[in-house]
Amino acid sequence: MEQLIIENEYVRTLALYSVSILALVVFLAIFETVTSYRNWVEIKKGNVAVAMATSGKIFGVANIFRHSIQNADSLLIMLMWGAIGFVLLLLSYFIFEFLMPSFKVDEEIKNDNRAVGLISMIISIGLSYVIGAGIHTR
Repeated sequence: MEQLIIENEYVRTLALYSVSILALVVFLAIFETVTSYRNWVEIKKGNVAVAMATSGKIFGVANIFRHSIQNADSLLIMLMWGAIGFVLLLLSYFIFEFLMPSFKVDEEIKNDNRAVGLISMIISIGLSYVIGAGIHTR
């Protein structure tokens, strides 16, 4: 991070954290629009499958940002890699839905099918490591 304008480590950490949190909120809002259920409404109702799927998305996005922060030389490059990683994670979600022709993943998660919620969580977490491993800017 030699080229990062912010020289103070505390300020730099706060900046990276703030940008990552903002991006996470934006990315969760995007996930909310592509699912047939409302994450926070379902979680408030006690839907564990939605909580697991959402937790996997949160962990996945955070893990991707971890890799982008570790490998980027600037805030802009970090954000760019984070966005690319998010798009790949979102694509993974659609692939999971496509590969399950015998049932609708969204409907099963909305109906609190915890087995599907668990698989969705593990897919998000696992693929975030694969995506993160591909982030190299140096």
